[in-house]
Amino acid sequence: MLIAEKLQKMSLSHAEKMISEYMLQHPELLEKSTMKQIARVTYTHPSSMIRLAKKIGFSGWVGLRDAYLDENKYLHAQFKEVNANLPFHQNDSIQAIAQKIAVLEQTTIADTLSLLHHDQLQQAKEMLLSAETIKIFTSSANALMVQDFVLKMNRIKQRVTICTIHTEHIYEAFNSDSTTCAVVLSYTGDTKIVRGTLEVLKKKNVPIIGVTSIGSNLLSENADCVLNLTTRERLYSKIGTFSINTSIAYLFDVLYSCVFAAFYTQNLRHLIEIGRHADNRTSSLEIMRENFDKP
Repeated sequence: MLIAEKLQKMSLSHAEKMISEYMLQHPELLEKSTMKQIARVTYTHPSSMIRLAKKIGFSGWVGLRDAYLDENKYLHAQFKEVNANLPFHQNDSIQAIAQKIAVLEQTTIADTLSLLHHDQLQQAKEMLLSAETIKIFTSSANALMVQDFVLKMNRIKQRVTICTIHTEHIYEAFNSDSTTCAVVLSYTGDTKIVRGTLEVLKKKNVPIIGVTSIGSNLLSENADCVLNLTTRERLYSKIGTFSINTSIAYLFDVLYSCVFAAFYTQNLRHLIEIGRHADNRTSSLEIMRENFDKP
């Protein structure tokens, strides 16, 4: 749930409601206003701001303020030229559709990049590199999007598996331990599969990377490291999962690249050696031809 939604839905005292309404109506004033200034214009006391922050789940006012400003900034950035749910219209030409899908995917990548923070990405990289086995838990639809990640990781000798059978998630979680890194991918972060899987993974002390939407949900609250997907699509009132799929593909390409870069020369040499033995393709195009290919 977004902070803005919590502020609107939670049961608050009169003073907390005054502060909440001020936050929602004047986000542009929050960053430069002190607690005393906000308390004065809302006819409240700074202590009420601290109580509100703790009720929302933060240790203090500054944490709540900064998180809300980040959320508000994200929601009002990107996606000004295209609608993630309805990126094209009935009467658009095929060329217009092609252009709009290109804009949607470019915007989605920029949007996902804006959600990537150095510390979380560094932590995710270290968790993947230190694991003996990496297991991906997700829905069947999302599993299709990360199959390429599994393939690329396995080719550089990183042992990655993905559970594609709905009923096997709990078994795979039970067969994990602290040497496993679990990557749990869920847009909503609170499905039946996620709830059951997380419960077992936590009992088994399995390190968890959560890949999910912005805001708080069951997955983001229980994962050791959280990476956010672009969060613009509704659940089903849409033409397709264009934005989510692009965000997943980009994010897992980033994760693979970070792992690859840790042993760049070794991994590149390994892939070239495998390619020379396993890839028998040839091409008449210079741009595609390998240096050792005969013209």
